[in-house]
Amino acid sequence: MLTVLFFAFIGVVVIQFLYYVIIFGKFAYVKWQGSNPKKVPISVIVCAKNEEENVTKFVPILAEQDYPDYEIILIDDASSDNTLEIFEEFEKRYDKVRLVKVENNEAFWGNKKFALTLGIKAAKKEYLLFTDADCYPTSKDWIREMSSQFTAEKTIVLGYGAYEKISGSFLNKLIRFETLLTAVQYFSWAKAGRPYMGVGRNLAYKREEFFKVNGFIDHMKIRSGDDDLFINQAAKGSNTTICYSPDSFTYSMPKISFKEWFTQKRRHVSTAQYYKSSDKFQLGLFYFSQLLFLILSTILLAFQFQWMIVLGIVGFRYLFSWITLGLAAGKLREKDVMYWFPFIEIILVAVQLNVMLTNTVSKPPVHWK
Repeated sequence: MLTVLFFAFIGVVVIQFLYYVIIFGKFAYVKWQGSNPKKVPISVIVCAKNEEENVTKFVPILAEQDYPDYEIILIDDASSDNTLEIFEEFEKRYDKVRLVKVENNEAFWGNKKFALTLGIKAAKKEYLLFTDADCYPTSKDWIREMSSQFTAEKTIVLGYGAYEKISGSFLNKLIRFETLLTAVQYFSWAKAGRPYMGVGRNLAYKREEFFKVNGFIDHMKIRSGDDDLFINQAAKGSNTTICYSPDSFTYSMPKISFKEWFTQKRRHVSTAQYYKSSDKFQLGLFYFSQLLFLILSTILLAFQFQWMIVLGIVGFRYLFSWITLGLAAGKLREKDVMYWFPFIEIILVAVQLNVMLTNTVSKPPVHWK
């Protein structure tokens, strides 16, 4: 029995090697090719629901972008706080700002995709750049950097939505490690010609891509997924590229309690079940190879079966995964989370297992606000 587990363990490590070195290496081991500034017309789209504090701070940052041809579409999704009033003031203050007011209706109550659809239809520019109401770019060149990756063929640009660092918080490091690992995955698969998701905190595409797939109509009833489900449907290797220059990043404040983050993870995981079958397979295979690696290596070492060989293979696995993620973390300005590797990876695998088990026995939250 232990012999069978040993060979299964070797197979799992081979799978991990293929992911980390062959697939993830397409992002981690490649140098940034640089920006090729464009002057394409951009509509920056921000959808907000009860975000009065965040929009007060962050919309002025968007209005100060150093870019010649852009507008800001502010969408108020039937907020019950002062978000709408603040947006109205911004519309008066900034010539670039245009306001879209969304009222609740019986068919689409609380559906962000409906609100975004109205904003997209109201946009006057050819290219759309999305971020969330609680996000902000750290550079005045955010629009310039993201738009620089558009070409005649590449009409979808996947960006990096980072989280702020909170000193002394292990939860913050766990959240940022998970965000790093997710970005490495969707950047790498996009580089491999198999894009499968993007994040709405930092995402751009040409208007025509939205209408080619009839917008969100195929998944309108699924409350989440305005970013990843849309990209899973619309993105192809031929029309998708990535942008990861530091000036292209957006940042937002992460959850500060484990319960809030766990609830957020449940919602994200529940959306992934609607991905294409091939994408669900590759994501599932990667996760279960992580889980099986931990289980099988623990069993083999506990029974001291070929323990020196097993220990050497474990060390080799952590070496190539640490190198790959370390290089990627350097690109994405997340080096500090790698100081906790592999301990932080083990915690994340356990959390993800808990999320999947919890989602099988109870429904995850569905409203975006």
